[in-house]
Amino acid sequence: MKILYLQRRIRLNYPNEYISFLVHFHGDRDYFECHEILEEYWKKVAPREKDSHWVGLIQIAVALYHQRRGNIPGAIRTISKAINNLAAHTIELQQLGLEVDELLHLLEYTRKRMMNHQPYESIHLPLRDKQLIQHCIKECRKAGFTWCNDSDPHNLHIIHKHLMRDRSEVIQERERQRIIRIRKNRG
Repeated sequence: MKILYLQRRIRLNYPNEYISFLVHFHGDRDYFECHEILEEYWKKVAPREKDSHWVGLIQIAVALYHQRRGNIPGAIRTISKAINNLAAHTIELQQLGLEVDELLHLLEYTRKRMMNHQPYESIHLPLRDKQLIQHCIKECRKAGFTWCNDSDPHNLHIIHKHLMRDRSEVIQERERQRIIRIRKNRG
């Protein structure tokens, strides 16, 4: 008798961009990429909501990016905004599989470290959804990352990414938008 095993496909109810954010946040610690991924998503789903929970998550990545580069005032300012933002979005954060109290405690702890000029330290966002964690671990492996690995202090490309990236597409898009505005104003 032949036994058939049906593979149960687990459906995660999270945006792909959020999963990509988590993979970079906990995998290669490319906080600039985390910011880019979620900012694009946020602009698609809630562009006018400057206090969106998506913005709060972006701010966590930006704060850590600043801290790792030594911009402590920028890091403190940004993580403070993230804490204020995310404290007002507990339901949304729970829906994203996060342990909200642990997250806010972790962010406060990180802010205190920044204020005391302690060195950058990789953090792990407290996820409570085991299926989400397993999926992210799998995606990390596919990308060649190790889940919850510490940041590589010698990877200058990630640490100073905003200085090293190719901005030609951004410049071209800005020029295209400028030409559209000029044509619109003419008439």
